[in-house]
This record gives sequence, C-alpha cells and structure tokens, in this order.
Amino acid sequence: MHELSIATAIVERAGELARADGTDAVSAVTVRVGELAGVVPDALDFAFEVARDGTALAGARLVVEQVPAQAWCGPCAEEFPVGMPPFFWCPRCDQPTSDLRSGRELEIAGIEPSPAPA
Repeated sequence: MHELSIATAIVERAGELARADGTDAVSAVTVRVGELAGVVPDALDFAFEVARDGTALAGARLVVEQVPAQAWCGPCAEEFPVGMPPFFWCPRCDQPTSDLRSGRELEIAGIEPSPAPA
C-alpha cells in the first residue's frame, strides 16, 4: 500500500507549511489527486489517519479533490476526458493524442490551521 508513504509525506509537508505560517496545529489538509495518479482515495484517507497520529496534524481531516484526466487534441483544439482506463483518442476528429492536460496531480492544495484556543 504505497498510500501510506504518500500520506506520511503529506503529513510531513503539511506540518512544515504550518510551521512556516506560524501555527502549531492543522485542522484540515486539502490534496488534489489526479484520476491517473495511481492513488486510491479511500486508502489514502485511511493511511492519513495512521500517519497523522502523534503529529501537529493529529486531529486534522484529509480533503481529497479528485482531478479528472483530460487530454488535448491539437488538430481540432478540443479538450476531452480520457477516462479510466485511459483512452487517448479524440472523440471529435478521431485522431490519437499524447497531450495529457490533467489527471496526474498529487499535490497539497492547502492547509487549514486549527483555531486558536479561547
């Protein structure tokens, strides 16, 4: 399950970003995961719960934004969904393409600091 190593990296990087912003605790981490990134969102969520224990993200939730795979056809200037399994054939002009515009993302899109205690 490579999602555990990904979750561990997310926890470490989000902790670094939080410290750089001057906060000690994080309530949420938003990640963008592309359709073709090879990551199972449910497995990532479970792994995140394991990886966050004992860190500044111990109470944080993981918000996963799924990014659909989109390809670009140069001859007809058409962007189209690739789907799963991926099919790199333009539905408009019936030509193959290798220009993938989105779908491989795996990145932290934002962190939400925990509210300061009253």
